[in-house]
Amino acid sequence: MRVNIGRLVALVILVNMFMATCISVSRSFRPLLHSSYPFKTPKRLPKSHPCPLWSSSFLFCLHKLHKSTSITSDFCCSSSQSMGSEAKLVPSEDKLEENPLLQDFVFPPYHVVEAKHVRPGIRALLAKLEKDLIELEETVEPTWPKLVEPLEKIIDRLQVVWGIVNHLKSVKDSPELRSAIEEVQPEKVKFQLRLGQSKPIYNAFKAIRESSQWEAMTDARKRIVEAQIKEAVLNGVSLEDADRDHFNKIEQELEKLSQKFGENVLDSTKKFEKLITDKKDVEGLPATALGLAAQTANSKGYENATAENGPWVITLDAPSFISVMQHSWNRSLREEIYHSYITRASSGDLDNTPIINQILTLRLEKAKILGYNNYAEVSMATKMATVDKAVELLEKIRSASWDPAVQDMEDIKRFSKEKGVKEANNLSHWDIAFWSERLRESKYDIKEEELRPFFSLPKVMDGLFGLAKMLFGIDIEPADGLAPVWNNDVRFYCLKDSLGSPIAYFYFDPYSRPSEKRGGAWMGEVVARSRALSRDGTSSRLPIAHMVCNQTPPVGDKPSLMTFREVETIFHEFGHALQHMLTKQDESLCSGIRGIEWDAVELPSQFMENWCYHKDTLLSIAKHYETGESLPEEVFKKLLAARTFRAGSLSLRQIRFASLDLELHTTYIPNGSESIYDVDQRVGKRTQVIPVLPEDRFLCSFSHIFAGGYAGGYYSYKWAEVLSADAFSAFEDAGLDNDKAIKETGLKFRETILALGGGKSPLEVFVEFRGREPSPEALLRHNGLLPVAASA
Repeated sequence: MRVNIGRLVALVILVNMFMATCISVSRSFRPLLHSSYPFKTPKRLPKSHPCPLWSSSFLFCLHKLHKSTSITSDFCCSSSQSMGSEAKLVPSEDKLEENPLLQDFVFPPYHVVEAKHVRPGIRALLAKLEKDLIELEETVEPTWPKLVEPLEKIIDRLQVVWGIVNHLKSVKDSPELRSAIEEVQPEKVKFQLRLGQSKPIYNAFKAIRESSQWEAMTDARKRIVEAQIKEAVLNGVSLEDADRDHFNKIEQELEKLSQKFGENVLDSTKKFEKLITDKKDVEGLPATALGLAAQTANSKGYENATAENGPWVITLDAPSFISVMQHSWNRSLREEIYHSYITRASSGDLDNTPIINQILTLRLEKAKILGYNNYAEVSMATKMATVDKAVELLEKIRSASWDPAVQDMEDIKRFSKEKGVKEANNLSHWDIAFWSERLRESKYDIKEEELRPFFSLPKVMDGLFGLAKMLFGIDIEPADGLAPVWNNDVRFYCLKDSLGSPIAYFYFDPYSRPSEKRGGAWMGEVVARSRALSRDGTSSRLPIAHMVCNQTPPVGDKPSLMTFREVETIFHEFGHALQHMLTKQDESLCSGIRGIEWDAVELPSQFMENWCYHKDTLLSIAKHYETGESLPEEVFKKLLAARTFRAGSLSLRQIRFASLDLELHTTYIPNGSESIYDVDQRVGKRTQVIPVLPEDRFLCSFSHIFAGGYAGGYYSYKWAEVLSADAFSAFEDAGLDNDKAIKETGLKFRETILALGGGKSPLEVFVEFRGREPSPEALLRHNGLLPVAASA
């Protein structure tokens, strides 16, 4: 029966995706993964397990702005025509000379930037950029050198400086930094709106499109022009004065609310601490979790805390939370931790409920002003899909996932009854992860915690880099000390081509730091590849990325010992980084991850996750950290068999999030008869086998859509999953045990999916790689809804 359902769903999904792509491809240009780029900084690049993925995408300066070693002389402008009354806020030159935000640098000076630098640095920057914008508007011509290149430099400088500050807020938060950002953020948004609504720039782009040179332009440049025109309209360039003023007020308020939402989530997560002194209350927790809890207790002042005897401090940070939910035999502890987690940022001064209502109200107003029916339509204006096609895709996958999810629940109930536990007839949300893990251990004879010693971070990274070399012909070498970092745990790496020449760099910040660092995992831009921003005027500026995770830190003298989920997370984020770093586009507005429609951007990241189940790859990274022993092959086979364990339930979880997102941004009426939690309950009835708890306030920590870039776009995970699974099936077709064929297919993947960036539409790029339109068959097969192909 599953096979028939799967094939039917495969056919319907394929037709839907093809139709949606054909309909929207000419409208779907998306610069830098955010509906308002280049005039706003995108907030997120995604990761789907195990906790919400948040990411920021920032652009930092590599090019030498001026010949001097400092750029302060250009930032001390106080001309009244530049910033009006705000020019009075620009500090004098002597106070700016040593501001690290305004220096000329190759790599951002993360190590010395402090909150005190933010106000003067940002204000000086904005004064200078306002002057540059006025000059551009007065001299603009509809040519690349006279329009795009000077515009790119303005955009880049703003993202350089603001990006450093915003990134530090994500990884090294402090009250002083928050206060400084909050004070200057309205001024930054005001300039972004001014830039985004510039009619001389908008008209110049339209003139390029209407010129006789249009047909001779490259595909990449055409997409940039089309994107800038579309984005200008979405930024309100065509609005009349009253509507534009209202639109700008909405944008200012949305920026502030989004910032506050994220801060509340972080603060509420930090606020919770559960001190445990009785050893029986931590029964079942693995040694790694106990070590982490004791280490946390030690940091809170319990100097004699040990893993064996405590005391222990449990937090809502992912490594701690997940360990309790999966392994604690103390049901009351699981219930307490679960309730605390799903009610984060939902009460008192940190309550995000009114913020959500304000955000949804303002987004709907914004959509109406721009001539759309709802905010989801605004979001879809720069994506592959349409609202209807996204809804249809989610429903088809939901239908295919429902029966398997019901069976998952029945299996857990039966197993818990066999174990004779009294809660077996009344399992609740805080029981599911625990008994699922016990069932998985029993069914596949795998204990995830016992696998940790085989997944030490150094070995995992070595194996990942070896895979990248085999697939894409690149070498990745440590370059620690070359660039300043924001924490001593951060590593820095250089990518080199086959000739040994550097082609990109990236930072890697792996460990959880709940007191100062956002949760989740993300990849962000530092700088994009660019010809116009070359430092020497000949070779393109090289791309730089940062990968940020929140995995289990080292405990004592042991390295970070990872769960398999954490391994998948690193592979996922590295996929994003590869697309950014291996781009061959020299036009920075469409290089790397820029210009790629949001619902296709997860392709490389989800594609890389598949290699965690590739035998040679997994065995290359799975080495015992003490003995060097390889993971036994029979254990690999068990991991492979367990890949589809509870696939239906996990699929429904994502469908719930995506459906809730679309409901809130299409049919929901803010301040109407139905509350946001009513909507969640309604969506939960058709996406969750166990009903959502009445007190569930997950929405209050749903940073993807309220503090990130996924509003009206969370469905993108599933949309891109179709593409990524089909892309990986090209390697399955070639033969996963055929090294020569794998290398050839890997090179083709690099030269298309990774190299072309936003220079072509995602559909064109996919067809160039795969030789045909995408098919959902591989996704359904990988999820256990279709028979496994012999080649897999």
